Amino acid sequence: MTIKLFIQAITKFIFGFILIGLLIFLPAGTLSFFNGWLFIAVLFVPMLLAGIVLMLKNPDLLRSRLDAKEKQREQSTVVKLSGLMFLAGFIVAGLNFRFGWYMLPRGVVIGASVVFLMSYVLYAEVLRENTYLSRTIEVQENQKVIDTGLYGIVRHPMYSATLLMFLSMPIVLGSIYSFLIFLAYPFIIAKRIKGEEEFLEKELDGYSEYKQKVRYRLIPFIW
Repeated sequence: MTIKLFIQAITKFIFGFILIGLLIFLPAGTLSFFNGWLFIAVLFVPMLLAGIVLMLKNPDLLRSRLDAKEKQREQSTVVKLSGLMFLAGFIVAGLNFRFGWYMLPRGVVIGASVVFLMSYVLYAEVLRENTYLSRTIEVQENQKVIDTGLYGIVRHPMYSATLLMFLSMPIVLGSIYSFLIFLAYPFIIAKRIKGEEEFLEKELDGYSEYKQKVRYRLIPFIW
């Protein structure tokens, strides 16, 4: 662990907390938005715990996860589209509460919170299985194909986890209209997977054989 990495991680955590808080509560026009605080809790508490574990156990992986600058132009466009989706989705969720549009029932919200936390556990398991994961598409030194555990079921379990995570976000916020915006994510991630697999087939030894072994990309028996 280094002081520089610690400061970088804490800075990004605080910035993310403030940014998402503003995107939700400013449109809501109040801090008395239960769904907003519930979402903040289920998002940032596990994130903080995961960050602490990575800081202590695998600082190199944490460093790579903090590096969000995508080098490939096409993939940079995918990242920007995702950012636009989040921006619109969070603002609409806040406006949903402010203007009294239809709010999802409390039971549905709690169920979505459970799904979100379960997807975070799945995400953590992916990080444990594959220490080469970074937020950008690249091949690291001495990287090898992982084909066991979750990677023996689907080729991109991290994206499977984020699919569950992101689609449950607007439901935690109680907004069906925000959920409709987040339905763009499966199409965005499908485009990213296509580009990522083309890159890995060229740059990572054994990936073509791995694709033959594990047929499904994201969802078992479907795609």
